[in-house]
Amino acid sequence: MSLASMTCQAQTGTLFSSKTAASNAPGTAALLASASPVVSTEQVRAELLAHAPQGIQAGQTFWLGLQIEHQPHWHTYWQNPGDSGLPTRLQWQLPAGLQAGDIAWPLPHKIPIGTLANYGYEDRLLLAVPVTVAAGFQFPAKGGLLLQLQAEWLVCRQECIPQEGRFTLNLASAAPQNAHTALFDAAQKLSPQALPQMQQGGSWITGGQSQVSDDGQQLSLRVHGLPGSWRGQTLSAFPVTASVVHNAAVQGKDWTQNWQGAVWTAQIPVSQERGDSPQTMRWVIASGPESAPKAPAFDIETPVQGTWPALTPTAPAEISPALAKALAENARAAEKPVTATTTALGLTLAILGALLGGLLLNLMPCVFPVLAIKVLGFAQAETSQAQHRRAGLAYTAGVVISFVLLGGLMLALRAAGEQLGWGFQLQSPPVVAGLALLFTLLGLNLAGVFEFGQMLPSSLATLQSKHSTVNAGLSGVLAVAVASPCTAPFMGASLGLAIALPVWQALSVFAAMGVGMALPYMAASWWPGIARALPRPGPWMVTFRQAMAFPMFATVIWLLWVLGQQTGVDGASGLLALLLTVAWLAWALGLAGRTRWVMSGLALVTLLWLGRSWLPVALREAPAVSSASSASDPGASGQPLWQAWSATGVQTQLSAGRPVFVDFTAAWCVTCQYNKKTTLADPQVLADLTARQVVLMRADWTRRDPAITQALTALGRSGVPVYALYAPGRAPLLLSELPSVGEVQTALRALPAP
Repeated sequence: MSLASMTCQAQTGTLFSSKTAASNAPGTAALLASASPVVSTEQVRAELLAHAPQGIQAGQTFWLGLQIEHQPHWHTYWQNPGDSGLPTRLQWQLPAGLQAGDIAWPLPHKIPIGTLANYGYEDRLLLAVPVTVAAGFQFPAKGGLLLQLQAEWLVCRQECIPQEGRFTLNLASAAPQNAHTALFDAAQKLSPQALPQMQQGGSWITGGQSQVSDDGQQLSLRVHGLPGSWRGQTLSAFPVTASVVHNAAVQGKDWTQNWQGAVWTAQIPVSQERGDSPQTMRWVIASGPESAPKAPAFDIETPVQGTWPALTPTAPAEISPALAKALAENARAAEKPVTATTTALGLTLAILGALLGGLLLNLMPCVFPVLAIKVLGFAQAETSQAQHRRAGLAYTAGVVISFVLLGGLMLALRAAGEQLGWGFQLQSPPVVAGLALLFTLLGLNLAGVFEFGQMLPSSLATLQSKHSTVNAGLSGVLAVAVASPCTAPFMGASLGLAIALPVWQALSVFAAMGVGMALPYMAASWWPGIARALPRPGPWMVTFRQAMAFPMFATVIWLLWVLGQQTGVDGASGLLALLLTVAWLAWALGLAGRTRWVMSGLALVTLLWLGRSWLPVALREAPAVSSASSASDPGASGQPLWQAWSATGVQTQLSAGRPVFVDFTAAWCVTCQYNKKTTLADPQVLADLTARQVVLMRADWTRRDPAITQALTALGRSGVPVYALYAPGRAPLLLSELPSVGEVQTALRALPAP
């Protein structure tokens, strides 16, 4: 192939938001940019190829293709992946005058997985795509022809790994490209040929029909015009139309076929989880068994005769069929008329749960950094009880308003189609960076490096110093900003219910949560004994204030770690350099005379340079990589103890009869990290999990992930931490947000013996 240059990039991560999302498998390393035309992972080798027998000429068609070579036992998916999985996606960026067509999907084979079945490919395949050249197209005189492809595929064995590759192909000339003729010719032979619907004199020549049985449990397929050499042979029928037939039906046992002269007929069962009622069914028919069909194959679209039964409501598509079935059974068992009394009772319980949860939120580790600000408010020199009460009311107002605004924003975004949950703001690198900057400034201020009055106009500085109630209100806003990523006991169920309530009722739940969180501070401000218990104002206050700077800096370290999880080491390092320069500037502004202006100028120039060169890196979310270490901890055998979560992975384990314990977590949730280092790392808990043969999975919600959001919604939750124990044939069991060793052991004892 005559190429001026060919580059590609690849990475692994959670890339898909439709039907099923899968997560990374242990042992897959991050993939880096390369100057090679090949993308290689531990599971596949992908290569971008071109085939232009006539060259790149106006009015002609040439071919591009993605060749995927799988490691043994790994597979990717067909256009209808079956019961799980996702088809490979090719997104082209081509110059004007070039138009890419659809993928010419090769003939797949059936891949049984427990009680499910998928359609896909193993070994080697080529996904060929025709590219039409416009009549007025002219090949560039300089620089060659730049062709770009973004490819996304899901590769599975028992676990599934979403991967992607970015390819850039620069054709140096319009000359013919024949290096891969044999590969493209082989792919064309594997691509099904269209079998049109054709009748003559009322008799069928080619084509077919599908007939729905009276009970809607079976499809009768009749096909005319198949090759005469096929008569009497066993054929395979692959449904291009998804979510209709029972994919796992065994050929010759669960679905049957026969020949009536030149007409081939088949009786194919309909899926109990049917998700569509199509008027036409599209099929690919080939000879041979479903596990190894033979080319040629035929693509036929058959009209559906008969009436489909009404669809049964199912759980969201991101959930495994086992979980969807359990949820549906629960829904039917609890089905009864909804009355105003029931609604009022549910709202009352939600508000009480939110109030209690907000109160307990003060005990969560994530709220500790703001305790310094709260305590410092009681250590001020003023002795007026009225001032304390105003500060308490202002703090309460700040907390409640912030909870309502944050909850309202989340509800609005969810209504607009976004898959979000509680704590969604810390899934954004700019928000994390902004909070890190805020806490850096607060820490420097408490340490005495600068005073806000030095950096504000005199009018604002005077206003800030005179209005302590404003400061208290802002402290409430700050408390919510830090505490919102976490959920305390009783909060999870209330938040899960709130997102399903009408807007005004949901906002009342968020407001109750704010009242609960502010209640201790407001009570202390109205109780005179609290202020009297503190020492008299004196030099100790300066020491106390400076000591309280260190929780602020500890929070900055935590936020930098969170940002590192989202943007990588370069992003965290860039923000750290930026914060150091901010500290330099704050210190310089506190100097006097000419030195102040010289040092401030140098710091400002450095800050502007860093903001231009490093800030974009710090705020750009890095591609999700396959990092076994981030999703799993090594067990005693050296093998990963925790697997990365995926809906497909849970489904596979449950189908195999194994229970699954899922830790829904996030790097920005301090409560999650606390539980991870305590209860979830307890030797007794781990021993019991091993004895019960429980598969451990960790769903990392540090970044926005629609699949995890939908899984949380299905569990009636909208934030983390959430701990769910799945067992075959049972609805998932939810543990509390702060599970104890005894609580986990009690849940495990309810599992059937392995």
